[in-house]
Amino acid sequence: MRRDAEPYQRRSGRVDPVAGRDGRALYDAVLLDRDGTLIEDVPYNGDPDKVRPVPGARAALDRLRAAGLRLGVVTNQSGLARGLFTAAQLRAVNARVEELLGPFDTWQCCPHDERAGCACRKPAPGMVHAAARALGTTPQRCVLVGDIAADLGAAAAAGAAGVLVPTPTTRAVEVAAAGQVAADLPAAVELILTRSALVAGSPPRRAGTVLVVRSDSAGDVLVTGPAVRAVAAYAERVVLLCGPRGRAAAALLPGVDEIVEWPLPWIDGAPDPVDPADIDRLTDRLRAVRADEAVVFTSFHQSPLPLALLLRLAGVPRVSAISDDYPGSLLDVRHRVPAGLPEPERALSLAAAAGFALPAGDDPRLRVRADRVPPPPGGLGGPGYLVLHPGSAVPSRAVPPELAARIVRTLTAAGHRVAVTGGPDETALTARVAGDTGLDLGGRTGLADLAGVLADAGALVVGNTGPAHLAAALGVPVVSLFAPTVPYGQWGPYRVPTVRLGDAAAPCRDTRATVCPVPGHPCLSAVEPGRVLDAVRLLGVPADALADAPPVTAGRGSDR
Repeated sequence: MRRDAEPYQRRSGRVDPVAGRDGRALYDAVLLDRDGTLIEDVPYNGDPDKVRPVPGARAALDRLRAAGLRLGVVTNQSGLARGLFTAAQLRAVNARVEELLGPFDTWQCCPHDERAGCACRKPAPGMVHAAARALGTTPQRCVLVGDIAADLGAAAAAGAAGVLVPTPTTRAVEVAAAGQVAADLPAAVELILTRSALVAGSPPRRAGTVLVVRSDSAGDVLVTGPAVRAVAAYAERVVLLCGPRGRAAAALLPGVDEIVEWPLPWIDGAPDPVDPADIDRLTDRLRAVRADEAVVFTSFHQSPLPLALLLRLAGVPRVSAISDDYPGSLLDVRHRVPAGLPEPERALSLAAAAGFALPAGDDPRLRVRADRVPPPPGGLGGPGYLVLHPGSAVPSRAVPPELAARIVRTLTAAGHRVAVTGGPDETALTARVAGDTGLDLGGRTGLADLAGVLADAGALVVGNTGPAHLAAALGVPVVSLFAPTVPYGQWGPYRVPTVRLGDAAAPCRDTRATVCPVPGHPCLSAVEPGRVLDAVRLLGVPADALADAPPVTAGRGSDR
């Protein structure tokens, strides 16, 4: 088995080690909110006789136990602070829950009200971290099931996955903002087990030269990284075919031995006309790889079949891809996946179907090669600064410049150092955004250089664009100003502490628009800079000279 340079671990040491983790399992544990998720919501309940499990709860939990997953409860119980029930009554209610639903491996209860400013009250991530420690795992290997935004906010801020199970009191805006939604608790369990099964696949097999394909932007290549590592773990040689926009990201991926750069006119957003001579040259180049097989990774809206045809013409004997369209004889492995999977899991599921699952000791997070990440440039003043990346190759996903400039002023006024990054064609933008208080790094950060800047950052503030996935690969928390033109559940930062901001129910939702179809970019422009500061605090990033700042409030869910 070939070994690359070690995957990147943050210089600050905040990324948990991956040794001993089984990459073929998505999760070690399932955490559950209590009231409204496991049992009917009786406000401030201190009476065990009022405990009523939600329909199908016991059978659903037993499915998780049978699958070897550990279970924990994370619940806000401000009734203690309000004096509405005693600690003994709380223990009695929890005991009744276990009597009806079976044992849980850990209970985490926040006894504070919203005025306490504690680190445990959801949406703060403290209870998720505590539960993960109690269960001997990390938040990234946990999934939290809850019924309101505070539950999913706590999961995201810790780096855990989240599944929303709405109740009649769950607000529509909370449903819109959730990455994964299930109709009820049994459906949430089915979703968790299905996602785990998809990435596990069959026992892996050895292979010779494997051509892997991800022809799109840098972010697309980065989210395919776990699947590429799965192939590389069992292949003698891995050749990655990518487009020009993904070339820099491909150079950062562990597991890649050779890169073939070629624009594909059926993939690129602004392609040149199809040139038969160019297609002939591409076919010859593919033939020269002498691949024993190919795994064609695509996004959910792309087709692998044009390239599959060229691979057949190039003599590749085995081709695997996800395809809803009938492939005829173009594919040997035609994989199908449910809609809405996170893109890294979608790619991992194809790798598993092709016979390549992540080995023990790897974990399905994004990663980059340590030897390809340079040190940060001078002038940043040591680790812990914030990075704001306002631009995007897709205009609809960029942070509006006026908002970005206000965010910089707000963050620096609160004592944070802020670096503003952008490409060579964004120097005017970064200068405007950095203003007199931020550090303008515009034009000085190619993708590898940006990785060097991000590696020592406390957090990244960014839209839905490639640097968000680069931050995830480095273990850097993300404040995601996410325009909902594409689904957040598929394209949000993966397995890294995150706070999502922006109007998830905006008219541009799911349009895949590249230019904002609504004047003024309201899904993001309405975000108040103070909410970004709150998000940074929620993620636990301290300021260099923290002024007397109010505590982060828990938002909705204050009665639990």
